[in-house]
Amino acid sequence: MVAVAILAAGRGTRMKSDLPKVLHLLAGRSLVERVLDSCSLLDIEKQIVIVGYQGEKVRQALSHREGVEFVEQTEQLGTGHAVQQLMPYLQGYQGDLLVLNGDAPLLRPETLQQLVEVHQTKQNAATLLTANLPNPQGYGRVFCHQDNIVSHIIEDRDCNTAQKQNRRVNAGIYCFNWQKLAESLPKLSTNNDQQEYYLTEVVDYLSPVMANDSDDYRETNGINDRQQLSAAYDVLQARIKDDWMKAGVTMVNPDSITIDENVQLEPDVILEPQTHLRGTTTIATGSRIGPGSLIENSQIGTNVTVLYSVVTDSEVAANTRIGPYSHLRGSVKLGESCRVGNFVEIKKTIVGSNTNVAHLSYLGDATLGDRVNVGAGTITANYDGKKKHPTTIKKGTKTGSNSVLVAPVTLGENVTVAAGSVVTKNVEDNALVIARSQQKEIPDWHRHHDDE
Repeated sequence: MVAVAILAAGRGTRMKSDLPKVLHLLAGRSLVERVLDSCSLLDIEKQIVIVGYQGEKVRQALSHREGVEFVEQTEQLGTGHAVQQLMPYLQGYQGDLLVLNGDAPLLRPETLQQLVEVHQTKQNAATLLTANLPNPQGYGRVFCHQDNIVSHIIEDRDCNTAQKQNRRVNAGIYCFNWQKLAESLPKLSTNNDQQEYYLTEVVDYLSPVMANDSDDYRETNGINDRQQLSAAYDVLQARIKDDWMKAGVTMVNPDSITIDENVQLEPDVILEPQTHLRGTTTIATGSRIGPGSLIENSQIGTNVTVLYSVVTDSEVAANTRIGPYSHLRGSVKLGESCRVGNFVEIKKTIVGSNTNVAHLSYLGDATLGDRVNVGAGTITANYDGKKKHPTTIKKGTKTGSNSVLVAPVTLGENVTVAAGSVVTKNVEDNALVIARSQQKEIPDWHRHHDDE
């Protein structure tokens, strides 16, 4: 068992924002929530978030997470001071304490699991997660004896020139024997350049203290500004895309593609350049997405193509073709082997199998049967200025080009709507409906022009 404390009290002035740094979003989730998620493989007894700047916003943002407790750090006087605030809350606690930074969202659960296992197996007083950075500027350096036993830690600003050559850095992630830590916390001083209480000083009072190097230094990266936030997104995307390509997904120009973590892909999916997959999207085998497509919170069946189109909150069955320049939104359900073509928008509509909406159409709040053909320029006029109304088009029906179906209206089976019709009444099965003015010709008609 282990207690987890997340340091989330700072403002993060380099973010240039009124929002607490830990609440900035990385790929749709806040930094602090990602840190909490990195503990998913641990047997956790307590989860404590130490808040300070706009602490109420942090509390509200995490209110949906069960078991999270909050401790207030009214003054931000350093990491050691933050952990000192835990002493009344962990009085009598006998286990280990894992201390994490709320702005380090790239940690893998496996890394923290290994850190805790090393700490407990070696029965260390403290175990530090460390990383060997190509450029360690700005990070505290960790100096070790044999077997990775830590001798001392020096903050970057306090290092001399020789000490700065050490590339092993403190990631700010610790596992402590709580009872031994609690005895050391009152000994912390402010004898440093910033006159703050550094948690790293407890190394001077604890033994043994061990360094445990991360396999990938990038996962220890903290977020201090917008550039680092963007770089963290790139790291996440590289992980996600590498995993999917190993699982049998083809990506053409992966650098131009983005994929959210909750997206699920099957083998033999092809993602073309500038494809973006968001939310809880699933793509079945054989489908080809892009180029230039956005799919969000949608389910795409087998052998579907989506070209230069946007699909949100919708379901698309097998062998359907979408695009170019189509837009599906608001709980659209497309049947098998459909065709949705150029400049078509479909909203909150159910479409049967083998139905075509090829170009220049709008369908809203509608239900279409199988084998319907929607002619170019057909629209459902579903909004009367106050309410939305439904349109039903039954199987086998065809609408001519430039038809308007004024809802609420129902077209029966095998109906043919003549081009240019404005349909305002229900139509029986097997009918031809013509609802337009009769063409007239006026012979020998000339425009009147003003005299020059």
